[in-house]
Amino acid sequence: MSLKEMIKDPTCTTKSLTNYKWKEHPDEEKWADCVHCGLCLEACPTYEITGQEQHSPRGRVHLIKSVAEGKLEVNERFMDPVFTCLDCRACETACPADVQVGGLIEEARGQIRQAMPLSGWKGMVSKVFLEGLFPYHNRLNKLGSLLGIYQKSGMQKAVRKTGLMKVMPQHLVDMEAVMPKVNPPARKKYKNQEVIKAKNESKQEVAFLTGCIMDVMFSDINESTINVLTRNGSDVTIPKNQTCCGALHVHAGNRETGRKLAKQNIEAFKDADTVVVNSAGCGCMLQDYPELFREEPEWQEKAEQFSKKVQDISKYLYDTGYETPSTPLNKRITYHDACHLAHGQNVREEPRDLLINIPGVEMVHMPNADRCCGSAGIYNITNPEMAGAVLESKMENVPEDVEMISMGNPGCMLQMAMGVEKYGRNQKIVHTVQVLDWAYKQDDEQKERGVPDG
Repeated sequence: MSLKEMIKDPTCTTKSLTNYKWKEHPDEEKWADCVHCGLCLEACPTYEITGQEQHSPRGRVHLIKSVAEGKLEVNERFMDPVFTCLDCRACETACPADVQVGGLIEEARGQIRQAMPLSGWKGMVSKVFLEGLFPYHNRLNKLGSLLGIYQKSGMQKAVRKTGLMKVMPQHLVDMEAVMPKVNPPARKKYKNQEVIKAKNESKQEVAFLTGCIMDVMFSDINESTINVLTRNGSDVTIPKNQTCCGALHVHAGNRETGRKLAKQNIEAFKDADTVVVNSAGCGCMLQDYPELFREEPEWQEKAEQFSKKVQDISKYLYDTGYETPSTPLNKRITYHDACHLAHGQNVREEPRDLLINIPGVEMVHMPNADRCCGSAGIYNITNPEMAGAVLESKMENVPEDVEMISMGNPGCMLQMAMGVEKYGRNQKIVHTVQVLDWAYKQDDEQKERGVPDG
C-alpha cells in the first residue's frame, strides 16, 4: 500500500503516517521518481552557498519523504531547510525525472505552519500584511498614496539626512534606497472604462491581472503593458473583482488564504478567454492554482480551466504577433531570467525575441542568466543573509558593459536594483515590456517630427 493509499484509508494506523497530521500532505507522486542522482545540486543556489545536503533539492525531498514515513518530526530542524529553499524551481529544470520539488516545498510549508503557527512580531507582521493588506486593493491604494506623499513631500530626503533609517535592519535600508517612484495605480486610472480599446484594428480581447504590489509600486509597468497590448490590437479589460494572486501566501505556508484568493480570481476572470500577466511570480501562481484544490475536485476543475488561459505578456505577444519598432533604440541590454518565468513557466526565448527585434538593441549574454537573484517573493526580507549571498553570486555574472538589465518580474527588479546600488554599478533595471513601450513611443515621436522610419 502506497503512502497515498494509506492516507485515504481511515483504518490505517501505520506509523509512517503519523507525522503529517493535517490536510494537504506532501504528495507522494511528486517525490516517487527521485533517485537522488544529484543532477539538481549544481542548479541549487542554497546548496552552492552552503554545500550542505539538507539545503539541496534532493536533501529536501529526502526530508519531506522521511517525515511522511515517520522517521522525522515536523519541527525546527525540518522547518529550516524547507523555508531556506528559494522555491526557484531551477532543480525542476535540471531534474531528468521531472520531480516537482517546488510543489513539495509549498505543501511541506503548509504542514509546518499548521504545526508551528507564527507567533509574536512575525505572526503580527504576517497577519497585517499577508491577510490584512495584500488581498484588499483599496487598502493597498491608500498605502501607495502614503508612499507617494513620503516621496514627493520631501519627507524621504529628510528621513535619509537625519539618519533615522539607521534604526532599521540593513536589508530594509537597502530596499528603501532603491524603492521605485510611486505613481497612481493603473487600476484606478481605468476604473471607469469597461474596455480599454485597441488603438487601431481590434483583433482580440484579453483580461489583464494588475496585481497587488505590482499596481502600487510598479504601476508604470502596468501602464506600459496596457499601451503595448492596445497598440498590438488587443482590447483590454481589467476585472474589478480580481485580487492578489496568493503567491506570497502559499510560499509562506498559508495555503488557506491562498485558496480564498484563488477562488476569487477564478470567478473574476471566468468570462475571459485569455488572462495576460506581466509578473512572473503571479503568472506562475495562477498556472499552479490546480495544486491548491487537490481535495476539492469541483474547484480543481475550475482551476485547471482557468490556468490554461494564463499567459505572460512576452509569450502572448510572441504567439499572437506584434509590431516591430522601426526607430533604433541604441542600447546595450542584458537579460535576467526570472525563476518563475524560466523554470516555472518555461518562458525563455519569447522576452529575448521582443528585445532583439528592437532596432539598435545590442543583446549581451549574461552567464547563468536563469540563476536566482535572491528575491523569491519576500525571501529577501525573511532570509536577508542568504538572499544577499545569492545576489552577490548573481551580480558576478551581470556584464558590466551594459546600460540596461531587463527582466519580467517586479521582485527581481527590486533585488537587482539593490545589487546595482551595492556593487557600484550604473545599469538601469527595466521590465522587458517597458523597453518595447519606449521603442514604440520613440517611433511615434519620429512620425510626429516627420522623420522617415529607420
